[in-house]
Amino acid sequence: MNIFILSVGENIYSTQRLVQEAKKLKHNVRVINHAECSVKLGIGKPQIIFEGKNILDIPDVIIPRIGATVSRHGAAIVKEFEMNGVFSTARSLGILRAQNKVRTLQIMNRKNIPIPQTVFSINHKNINEQIELLGGPPVIIKLQEGTQGMGVIIAESKKSAKSIMDTFYTMNASFLLQEYIEESNGEDIRIIVVGNKIVASMKRKGAIGEFRSNIHRGGTGEIANLTEIEKNIALRATKYLSLPVAGVDIIRSKKGPLLLEVNASPGLQGVEAYTQINVAYHIIKFSEDYVREKIQKRNHRN
Repeated sequence: MNIFILSVGENIYSTQRLVQEAKKLKHNVRVINHAECSVKLGIGKPQIIFEGKNILDIPDVIIPRIGATVSRHGAAIVKEFEMNGVFSTARSLGILRAQNKVRTLQIMNRKNIPIPQTVFSINHKNINEQIELLGGPPVIIKLQEGTQGMGVIIAESKKSAKSIMDTFYTMNASFLLQEYIEESNGEDIRIIVVGNKIVASMKRKGAIGEFRSNIHRGGTGEIANLTEIEKNIALRATKYLSLPVAGVDIIRSKKGPLLLEVNASPGLQGVEAYTQINVAYHIIKFSEDYVREKIQKRNHRN
């Protein structure tokens, strides 16, 4: 099987792990920098050009590792492969949906998946009203397309919230407000879903004095024991976003588990280290099984 891993760097931990596991299973694997791919449309069949060659017809599977900086271009590359019949572990539409926190929360709310109380607006004249809709400070202010805890700020007072929001409005940055869940104590749950199965779950706790729980921000982790409700939230969320492989972040509150966001390219380093589960293997094996089943169905029809 030919596997392309769409990643901006071969030395990124998650990319390296996927390459390692693909090679162990005797697959041909190649890292493709999607930021360096060009798409040619027009007369004849479309092409994806990388390093001077058309690569559209080569892979059986693509594993997108699309970051926030080139998410739209990366999703367009994924879409072109999809339209050519290539299986992707993250659908192009799912990548774009997950990248935008507001869009994700809108879909989750529509599907009755519990989320924190959330407000978003572009009206800088009603800042006080937005804050009061959440019951007043403290509130969490998030950039709509931030990653790894970046662009997530806690505002302890109405004055600080207004100052931060004014700054974001001036920068023309899209953001949202969420209620602060004090009882979470700087902890959340990262759940890794692969092919409609939960393969790993990790409780993350922020560093001392840090309300964000991201491992990249100095947090720590441990194996998480999930409730049936939490499992159901994770599986439904990835289904509704068309993401066969994803990371789902949940926070525990007095009201029960609440979905924070869904990551179409979850990092593997922290979850593999703290759970001792070979997540990369599960991703490659899922891709392998999917393609094998697809070939068997095609042969059966013929």
